[in-house]
Amino acid sequence: MSQKNRKIVDMSQGSIVKGILLFAIPIFVGNLFQNLYNSVDSMVVGNFVGKEALAAVNVCGPITMLLNGFFVGMSTGASVIFSQCFGARNYSRLKRAIHTTLLLGLMIGVGLSLIGLIFNRQLLGIVNCPQDVFESASDYLRIYIFGLFFTSVYNIEAGVLRAVGDSRNPFYALLIASCTNIVLDLLFVGVFGWGVRGVAIATIISQCISVLFTLRCLMRMNPEFAFDFKALRIDPNLIGEVMRLGLPAGIQMSIVAISNMFVSSYMNSFGSTVTAGVGVANRLDRFVSMPSQAIGLAATTFVSQNAGAGNNERIRKGLLACVVIALVSLVVLCVPMLLKAEFFIGLFNRDPEVMMYGSQMMHVMIPMYWAMALGAIVTGAIRGYGYSFQNMVLGLIGMVGVRQLFLYITMYYIGWELKYVFYGYPVGWVANTLVLALYYFWLKKTGKLEAKVKQVNLEHSKG
Repeated sequence: MSQKNRKIVDMSQGSIVKGILLFAIPIFVGNLFQNLYNSVDSMVVGNFVGKEALAAVNVCGPITMLLNGFFVGMSTGASVIFSQCFGARNYSRLKRAIHTTLLLGLMIGVGLSLIGLIFNRQLLGIVNCPQDVFESASDYLRIYIFGLFFTSVYNIEAGVLRAVGDSRNPFYALLIASCTNIVLDLLFVGVFGWGVRGVAIATIISQCISVLFTLRCLMRMNPEFAFDFKALRIDPNLIGEVMRLGLPAGIQMSIVAISNMFVSSYMNSFGSTVTAGVGVANRLDRFVSMPSQAIGLAATTFVSQNAGAGNNERIRKGLLACVVIALVSLVVLCVPMLLKAEFFIGLFNRDPEVMMYGSQMMHVMIPMYWAMALGAIVTGAIRGYGYSFQNMVLGLIGMVGVRQLFLYITMYYIGWELKYVFYGYPVGWVANTLVLALYYFWLKKTGKLEAKVKQVNLEHSKG
């Protein structure tokens, strides 16, 4: 293997567990730093400015997740094509798919940035932003959305690298961006006194750095499929497949984010103190769920590469390994977070009420993380086989439909109480996992998964 390709993990051969870990660990650590610098935004304003500024940043969380989620989903869905081409060694098709997806993502990113800027205040109205932090939240969100272009490009670039087995360089990009963001947060807020505007500007600069780093990595890949500005065009023979796999995943994550916005509207109706405490709990939630997300992405690439290689038995063993790794990692992370919930909340803000609401939410969510972990793996597996649209529909039924129905019944007919909003999260996870698992085992029982592997292998062998 050449010097340029030593960081690529080919999961269609060699040790299954080693391949999954080598692929997933850089994603986990990268997500750790990404969530760290997002959390530092909250920690800096929470400690240097106050709980109102903390609430202003936190209330924007579901909105930024909506905008970012589309690109994360799209890149994850489209990466199925990249992984299948890589597993089948069809590098010509891989190169065309990479350039088509990047150009498509660039155009969508610019469009969504414009929409977000125009409807900035309306988005805050949807999440029922408390009036005492509305203007600060609007300032933060406006600047953040302006840099959405960088977020869209980075996610697709990282999706390409991970699809061909390189999860290390996206990690390095996030590491550099995270360190930059932390330094700039402290400088802009702690020294210059720019408040919420400062953390938003720091985030944009950091995202720009991650885009430039990963772009350089794409240009240094195997010459047979490396990025080339001259090759940046929409391939009419591939655009349909990119849209078929990428858009459903992007839409799924966007709709889940929209669902989270409505959940936030329930939360925010209890006031800015609850918004601050719950927002911190959501930040910590992302830390604990990171191993499951990394293993879910590994499952998608593992299934896709081995489907391209026509190896169905290896897929079965790999998914079992994913389940074991995810559950073990959850136990290691969940126990200290559960026992010391108030301590971790207090790192962001020491207000007693903020700590109380945040720890209450964590005590409800953490014991049910196993359902979220299994759901991430099943989702990754189904998407890896190429069933992106079905994955979207079933995921929306479980994660969005059931949870919103639960919230509507409990909040409007039982009582307007914060605890029901907390319970809505595990209810959604369990429903999502159950629906997707039933569909997966139905596909397996009817022989459709094995047939899908043969079909994918045949398609990519033809080019």
